[in-house]
Amino acid sequence: MFEKLSANNNEVNFMRGLKLAVLIVVAGFCFTVAAPRAAAQVSVSVGVEPDCPYGYYDAVPYGCAPAGYYGPEWFTGGVFIGSGPWFHGPENFHGSVNNRYHPEHGYKGPTPNRGEKAEPSKRVDSAHFKGNEQRDGRGHTTGGKK
Repeated sequence: MFEKLSANNNEVNFMRGLKLAVLIVVAGFCFTVAAPRAAAQVSVSVGVEPDCPYGYYDAVPYGCAPAGYYGPEWFTGGVFIGSGPWFHGPENFHGSVNNRYHPEHGYKGPTPNRGEKAEPSKRVDSAHFKGNEQRDGRGHTTGGKK
């Protein structure tokens, strides 16, 4: 009699284990099917283009550049075509800058504040501009320095 009870106990334990295993598999399948899929996306935001009267530097923190830093080819109808992440010019653009007006080259003089309006007397024309470096619109030097 004890032998038969022992055999039934083994069968009961086996069946309980089998039921538990099946329940775990079914639950795992349900969680896998119900889980939302996440699409991988990368987005980099640099913010709003600086509003500077004579353009802004092409490097972080994109501060306003003084009159005379950018040559006349950087302006269309008096409007700055942008630089760095906000560049609006053609792909093969190369323009002159006067890097003596850049803080990375030691400039510590006055610069306009964001939102200021350009003074017509400070607009640079090709006859009076003293550029010494060629740059593309993305902040890279493209030609020799003068």
